[in-house]
Amino acid sequence: MKYILQELESRRDNARMGGGPARIAAQHAKGKLTARERIDLLLDEGSFEEFDMFVAHRCTDFGMQDSRPSGDGVVTGWGTVNGRMVYVYSQDFTVFGGSLSETHAQKICKIMDMAVQNGAPVIGLNDSGGARIQEGVASLAGYAEVFQRNIMASGVVPQISVIMGPCAGGAVYSPAITDFIFMVKDSSYMFVTGPDVVKTVTNEVVTAEELGGATTHTRKSSVADGAFENDVEALAEVRRLIDFLPLSNRQRPPVRPFFDAPDRIDPSLDTLIPDNPNTPYDMKELIYKLSDESDFFEIQEEFAKNILTGFIRLEGSPVGVVANQPMVLAGCLDIDASRKAARFVRFCDAFEIPILTLVDVPGFLPGTSQEFGGVIKHGAKLLFAYGEATVPKVTLITRKAYGGAYDVMASKHLRGDFNYAWPTAEIAVMGAKGATEILYRSELGDPDKIAARTRDYEDRFANPFVAAEKGFVDEVILPQMSRKRICRAFASLRGKSQQNPWKKHDNIPL
Repeated sequence: MKYILQELESRRDNARMGGGPARIAAQHAKGKLTARERIDLLLDEGSFEEFDMFVAHRCTDFGMQDSRPSGDGVVTGWGTVNGRMVYVYSQDFTVFGGSLSETHAQKICKIMDMAVQNGAPVIGLNDSGGARIQEGVASLAGYAEVFQRNIMASGVVPQISVIMGPCAGGAVYSPAITDFIFMVKDSSYMFVTGPDVVKTVTNEVVTAEELGGATTHTRKSSVADGAFENDVEALAEVRRLIDFLPLSNRQRPPVRPFFDAPDRIDPSLDTLIPDNPNTPYDMKELIYKLSDESDFFEIQEEFAKNILTGFIRLEGSPVGVVANQPMVLAGCLDIDASRKAARFVRFCDAFEIPILTLVDVPGFLPGTSQEFGGVIKHGAKLLFAYGEATVPKVTLITRKAYGGAYDVMASKHLRGDFNYAWPTAEIAVMGAKGATEILYRSELGDPDKIAARTRDYEDRFANPFVAAEKGFVDEVILPQMSRKRICRAFASLRGKSQQNPWKKHDNIPL
């Protein structure tokens, strides 16, 4: 018996070493952690339960039968994050460059199946050279098996991908399907075709970092939701995100203790809106002052900065926030902002996370580039996302809410539950100057008359009371009372139950 136990421990030690000391040292030299070190940082200490430690590949071509390391380049299993169960896989770059084989894929598929069955998030730590060329179509089939499970898990359990090294070719499509993608600066990249192929086909000379690095995907392509300085910071932030999310669509989001009075009054909000309606202010200040302990986990911070998305807590319960940012493009909606917010709203709705919308929007961004780029369809995505959402929806209009953008931003007409406005709100088809120039075109030659007409229009529409008279705004509230009123609104909606008509699935304007 003693020898059997020694054999077991010897095999385990061998599996834990991955590709061996030299390759582990090379991984560390690049500033990267090994697959197992990453899991140790991500999960609660001592909670990891590993699956398939001894699985080896079955390939016999190109001399592969002579090298069959245990684990086959990926560490899989489950553990806990702050006591809540998650499933995890971590690709091991020290074993065949983390390349995906048939058995490597089977290991990932096994834990994804268990995650859906048992109702727990899946976290993928990606660090792979792509498909294992020696296995040919078998490795491609393995990718497709993983993709299919990503699709089936979508909206059932949260899926988070952390890109911690290379992720190229077909490998990029698994993260692309998941709910959140995070990258590590200077050591991770994603692209369908690499720099060498790009140069051969299009004659463009580009580095891997420029083509698919963290800066590219967080600022330009919007593929990634955030980028962090190193592996340690990335994994710490994933732990923080998990605390906002339910384990599955069958469970409510987690409620944690809070130390911030729900009825807290903040007089500084009474002066947040500048006297000049064209002067910007930072909407993040309002988000921080509304949330428990000023905690805001922002999603896609570097992309489409004219709209803010992320998670806060109110009375200990997670709430998704969508907010126009007057500091950028005056808070206008455009193609990128619409896509960013629509995807976030749909995620929140899929996992029963209530949505708070903070509105200061002068309209959709005008211009040929927007129209040619399909702003109509992209704007409709956000409209569609809000309209189909059945979670509790609370909206606060702080200043401008003009034109179609007023409708799109979680208006009463899109089944908003509570629609509040500050006294500084302006709800109208357009701004006073543009409206008077259309209504009184014949008087344009007389500046005094136009000025008087503009003042008259402002007196009538540059306030929330016309909308309130029609019931489109439920209440005009004091800015300093915003946290109290919003907390009470969400508290009253905890038992909300709303169903959409039966359908196989909707057809959102993609």
